[in-house]
Amino acid sequence: MTAAPETTLSARLLGLLARDLPPDRLGTDPATLAAHATDRSGARPDGEPLAVVHARRTEDVTVTLRHANALRVPVVPRGAGTGLSGGATAGEGSLVLDLSGMNRVLELSADDQLAVVEPGVITAELDRAAGAHGLRYAPDPASAALSTIGGNIATNAGGLRCAKYGVTRDSVLGLEAVLADGTVVRTGRRTVKGVTGYDLTALLTGSEGTLAVITSATVRLRPVPVATATLAAYFASFEAAAEASYAIGRAGVEPALAELVDGPVLEAVDPALRERGAALLVVQCDGAGAAAEADAVARLLEPLAVSVETTRDPAEAEALLAARRGALPALERLGRPLIEDIAVPRSRLAEAVREIRGIAVRHDVPVFVLAHAADGNLHPIIVVDPSLDRLPDAAWEAAGEIFALALRLGGTLTGEHGVGTLKRQWVAEELGPAVHGLQRRLKEVFDPRGILNPGKSL
Repeated sequence: MTAAPETTLSARLLGLLARDLPPDRLGTDPATLAAHATDRSGARPDGEPLAVVHARRTEDVTVTLRHANALRVPVVPRGAGTGLSGGATAGEGSLVLDLSGMNRVLELSADDQLAVVEPGVITAELDRAAGAHGLRYAPDPASAALSTIGGNIATNAGGLRCAKYGVTRDSVLGLEAVLADGTVVRTGRRTVKGVTGYDLTALLTGSEGTLAVITSATVRLRPVPVATATLAAYFASFEAAAEASYAIGRAGVEPALAELVDGPVLEAVDPALRERGAALLVVQCDGAGAAAEADAVARLLEPLAVSVETTRDPAEAEALLAARRGALPALERLGRPLIEDIAVPRSRLAEAVREIRGIAVRHDVPVFVLAHAADGNLHPIIVVDPSLDRLPDAAWEAAGEIFALALRLGGTLTGEHGVGTLKRQWVAEELGPAVHGLQRRLKEVFDPRGILNPGKSL
């Protein structure tokens, strides 16, 4: 039997969706398609998507996937579009499933210290809602004011506080998700402990929309710390700051965050900051012992740093962190950032930075470096001319060497941003043939027709 032409399948799908979805759910106008074709990575897909479904309830997702799966039309789940690896790019003939409108906090239990939220809830808004009950959502990605919980779960996002509180996976207790054929499944539980069956919640967290579409999440909340103390230390070199950062761990202090910013980033944020040093290390301690821990960190850093500033005032702490939170917007003003997020063992952080500097010189490309220093997660950012149709060869060659460096040092291609489209060619090298094959078979179990975010992750 001859397969139906792609244009016929697309027309059939649009007709079915127009029939079965509420009238405000389906968008096909050029402006909507263009706005939903890429994400913050700047990766540019071939062509534009077929249509955008603006989901508001789980039923919108089930209807969409049931029809798309039957007609084998690829579906790209999407949140706020803040992803940095091309995971939400949607090319020719694909259907975008926009979940940003599913943005309700369905439940917030102070007694059980959990919340049940839809995927479109903005991270910072969940944190604020929890704060009314003396709680907080611990994961704190730099994009918290923009990114959604669903997007964070899709990439297993990390963030500034992950050194002490873990990444997104450590705060996800359970999920409601829709499989490729429209089947709704519920994984996990409302308790912190639970080992019945395989951990499908952890498997879906970080799967980049390739296994199922998340429609709600039960997430863990934690008490707001009774106190915080924040330090900002400037150093003569980034390597010196990196070495100081893992000396903190050797001293037995577990900070809530330890963020590193190099001199070129400081210059981009505010030239006055660059004048204070070649690197900035911001450390925050929290809890009942915050002051004592911060004093211990200050004693450790003062002989090594150019200057050390400490505050226990939350507003002043945010001012100290402003350089870190403002880093990516500042670099985006310079050009198109190719944002990497390798991770290496903490003890090899300074070594990694030295080698990244050499890679930048060899390929004559500017590399700006940020780091979640307490867990070895580096963000070497190559900035290129935004007017170029494609990334220059030198940028790709430098990125490839940076990925190879991460693996050679015992690290990983991505600590929190995900693989998306930008890192797929290096995945097999990190995983090895046996594990890569096993993961492909898992994909086939969840999505036998391969419609969910094809061409991403694996």
